[in-house]
Amino acid sequence: MKLIIDNLSKTYSNGVKALQNISLEIPTGMFGLLGPNGAGKSTLMRTIATLQEADSGYISLGNIDVLKQKNELRQVLGYLPQQFGLYPKISAEVLLNHFAVLKGITHKGERKNLVDSLLHKTNLYDVKKQNLKGYSGGMKQRFGIAQALLNNPKLLIVDEPTAGLDPLERNRFYNVLSELGEQTVIILSTHIVDDVKELCTNMAIINQGQVCLKGNPLQILENLKGRVYKKTIEKLELKAYKQDYKVISEKLFLGKPTIHILSDANPGDGFSLINAELEDVYFSEIFNNTNAKSI
Repeated sequence: MKLIIDNLSKTYSNGVKALQNISLEIPTGMFGLLGPNGAGKSTLMRTIATLQEADSGYISLGNIDVLKQKNELRQVLGYLPQQFGLYPKISAEVLLNHFAVLKGITHKGERKNLVDSLLHKTNLYDVKKQNLKGYSGGMKQRFGIAQALLNNPKLLIVDEPTAGLDPLERNRFYNVLSELGEQTVIILSTHIVDDVKELCTNMAIINQGQVCLKGNPLQILENLKGRVYKKTIEKLELKAYKQDYKVISEKLFLGKPTIHILSDANPGDGFSLINAELEDVYFSEIFNNTNAKSI
């Protein structure tokens, strides 16, 4: 099973080009879609999920023409949007059972087994009687995954699922998704590089509505081998270094900026060569794409 996206474009009425000829081939497993806020990730996810129309292009999942056969796609789709509401005074067990009925699971015994199984899978079984208003952010996200899995989807879309979660909740969420990726096409849309690094065997970086880079994270890292350098500088020097070098990222360390630059040759000047991380790939592509657009 593959999800194929071909030359997908979307321009909003205010003139914003949210998607510009997006083409991707996404196989079974975890696929990471990285990009800054406003890059077009959510527009792409909503279009795949049949929640909005594209201006042009084509999407297929197996034999399903997604843009024309919306009902067929919805029958095999699980979707966890970036923001979703829950009934605060209802328990997880009751609400999940209600959603199962809405999805056509009418046999009481079958429905109970499915709800119990999903509550176990998402580590919510012990709190299934608790009203959702008492759930933490991570628990609500795991409930969102449980409802998305009710129809045993062939395609699962999760949009910014770990934003705002603490490290423990994020790890729990990782575990749930990694188990599912063996049999399902899962698209993880995020701006958090660690999400992709931990989970995904394939990825793409999207910025300003265009795909900047796509491939296997480990293979992509090879392209930056021997090209990323690091130096800790004074705050007042940062502007000058940005003018003289391709500064792809900056972080504070003990109150001072530590910058990473991209250079094909050793720049000297106190810089040290480092092993590139996926974060360096991400920032270098965003840097290149943004500067190309401004030329």
